[in-house]
Amino acid sequence: MEEIRNYDASFIKVLEGLEGVRKRPSMYIGSTSTEGLHHLVFEVLDNSIDEAMAGFCKNIIVTINEDNSVSVFDDGRGIPPDLHPQYKVSGIELALTKLHAGGKFDGKAYKVSGGLHGVGVSVVNALSKELYVEVYREGKKYYQTYSRGKPITELKEEPINSDITGTFIKFKPDDEEIFEKIEFDYEIIRERLLTLSFLNKGVKIVLVDTRTDKREEFCFEGGIKSYLEELTKDKNPLIETIYFNEERENYYFEVVFTYTSQVKGILLSYVNSINTIEGGTHLTGFKSGFTKFFNEEGLKFDFLKEDEVYTWDDVSEGLYSILNIKITDPQFEGQTKTKLGNSWIKKEIEDFVYHNLLTILEKNPNILKIILKRIDLAKKAREAARKAREIVRKKAFLDDSLPGKLADCSERDPEKSELFIVEGESAGGSAKQGRDRKTQAILPIKGKILNAVKSTVNKLLDNNEIKALIASLGTGILDNFDINKLRYKKIIIMTDADVDGSHIKTLLLAFFWTYLRDIIKNGNLFVAQPPLYKITYSKNIKYIYSEEEKDCEIEKLSKEGVKFNINRYKGLGEMNPDELYETTMNVESRIIKKVTIEDAIKAKEIIDTLMGDNVSIRRSFIEEHALEVKEIDI
Repeated sequence: MEEIRNYDASFIKVLEGLEGVRKRPSMYIGSTSTEGLHHLVFEVLDNSIDEAMAGFCKNIIVTINEDNSVSVFDDGRGIPPDLHPQYKVSGIELALTKLHAGGKFDGKAYKVSGGLHGVGVSVVNALSKELYVEVYREGKKYYQTYSRGKPITELKEEPINSDITGTFIKFKPDDEEIFEKIEFDYEIIRERLLTLSFLNKGVKIVLVDTRTDKREEFCFEGGIKSYLEELTKDKNPLIETIYFNEERENYYFEVVFTYTSQVKGILLSYVNSINTIEGGTHLTGFKSGFTKFFNEEGLKFDFLKEDEVYTWDDVSEGLYSILNIKITDPQFEGQTKTKLGNSWIKKEIEDFVYHNLLTILEKNPNILKIILKRIDLAKKAREAARKAREIVRKKAFLDDSLPGKLADCSERDPEKSELFIVEGESAGGSAKQGRDRKTQAILPIKGKILNAVKSTVNKLLDNNEIKALIASLGTGILDNFDINKLRYKKIIIMTDADVDGSHIKTLLLAFFWTYLRDIIKNGNLFVAQPPLYKITYSKNIKYIYSEEEKDCEIEKLSKEGVKFNINRYKGLGEMNPDELYETTMNVESRIIKKVTIEDAIKAKEIIDTLMGDNVSIRRSFIEEHALEVKEIDI
């Protein structure tokens, strides 16, 4: 590297306006892939929800347009169009072009809100090729057009014969400089709108997709109670749904819960309509309040001895619950706003939960005893499992020896190492030969591993493929799990691009989700994307990774009159070692996708639906989505 001796102030670059957002978009929206793309919609939507929580908005319309632009309309107050006294531009332009500009910082315009960073809509504007805004206030329509964060027209106004108020924003993400592709997923947006409608009872949210002429309306007067009843309708609830709330000057709390016969429960938590999937102080208080109450009642009704206690694991087994709070000045950890940090909320929630449980359940001793029996059963199962784990610890998979089938790398620094979990011995052989032996380890998996959702722990741990995988990772499992002992920075699932390969990949993901979830949360799990086709023409070889790419390439070559041959890879084993390395393993050219938990509850529900014990739910899912299948490999 060339040495720079005369380092002075001229080397300091200042990113003006929204230039920094365009330079580092992932800092603001998480990624420039599907997750980040949909985050743009949710940022605009959050502003509409804030108007709803403030009591000024009753209707929200989200439209996915044919050109993959998205528009959001709400009938709230509308962004102020008047000139800002300091910046001498309209409130509309200020909100769309300045980071940390908004009406949510001092609590005067919004008592509660989700967007307190003031970056949301301005970030959307910065990352959009086109953005158009309309504001309706006081018998006038104000409108303006932007491109890549900058206004390209002046703010215009015209009178209207209507008392309508609100804001309309239409934006098209920048697919030339920021996003690889822009294709909005109806189901991802639908899931978000459905949740928001439950959390904001009485607000009507409409989703329109002009690409397919789909249209749905969501409005639930029952709020989170309706939400929980929807989640538990097939879960065999043991008691009627219990709901309680409390409203004070600076907060609103509400809780709904029931107990089911399911082993696993669900705890959803929301702060100002934001899903706090990483928890926070409010969840700590919630768990503490529940555990404290049932420990006291367990002693009172002789379920517990003096030296015994229920843990949260006992109390939460089969518990389906939703905690929804709205507070002024929420302190989230980071821009993603998935973990609450307000210290005062812990004690408030704990007391709120404890006293309401005391009031409701002591008046209903029969319901209380049903719950205590359910919790006590979980405690006994936990103790039995602990004894089983003591036996499990003696099994070979927990020792320090590595499996013989693992072709390890020579590098011992986990930060520089990666493990490929490869489908089949044939592909494993090619991968072993073609790999970078210094940094890349290969673990071939024979056949399809057991379904972790349905199999018992002991049955899983008796499986040779599972034992080999756990031993290779080095983290251990269950009580022995330690993420700091992970032997590789990247764990890459590499399977064939066919139905069997997809099945194996899903089984592996289900195993990681069920027993090694922290590896996913830590960002260590990836899925390799091998090529589907090889096109040979003249002396050139091109590898194709999707059907769309294949069609475009064939059309291009045909128009140019170029003769070509196309081969479909049926599996990784068909590739020679060099091909496999260059297309799927080479860090310079490969395509790998990080496995993330965008919506933990949705992921769990999908796995339970497709791989759980309830056949009727799985059948209903197949019947509902059968016509959406484009290809069947038989």
